[in-house]
Amino acid sequence: MEATASAKYLRGSAQKARLVVDMIRGKDVNQALAILRFSKKRAASHVEKCMRSAIANANEAAEKANVSIDPDDLWVRTAFVDRGPTKNRRRVRPAPQGRAYREQRHFCHVTILLSNDERPQPKSARNGAKAAPVEETKAGSKKPAASKAKRRGGAAAAPRAKRTKKEE
Repeated sequence: MEATASAKYLRGSAQKARLVVDMIRGKDVNQALAILRFSKKRAASHVEKCMRSAIANANEAAEKANVSIDPDDLWVRTAFVDRGPTKNRRRVRPAPQGRAYREQRHFCHVTILLSNDERPQPKSARNGAKAAPVEETKAGSKKPAASKAKRRGGAAAAPRAKRTKKEE
């Protein structure tokens, strides 16, 4: 079962709100609420309010469908932030020598979709692909294998020749 909540016309730019939303995408509801509660970002309180609304919407939809739902089983399936209007929110700030700087006050719209369905597996587990190869050195420490460009050779992989005084 899925539930959606959206908060519209939130004060603050969409770019700053996206920083907060990126922290909670794909997380459990309890974990996401904890992240939002202790985040120092100003937009976190607004996103938390939207998240609580989505949880309430999920409970309400479950009651209407006569299904029991545990809020702890919910996770953030999608979360995104859209840019809101700035047309009627232009302000003027005084500047030196009688000039005026125009300043735009930004709004944004936050949308959160919660789900209690099974989570998709990560791509590496789905394809059965193994992790990047790791080489072991003589000391026993591990380092990542050489990149494709180095293995292939060419100008990118070749070390630069050192110039000596005889060549000059």
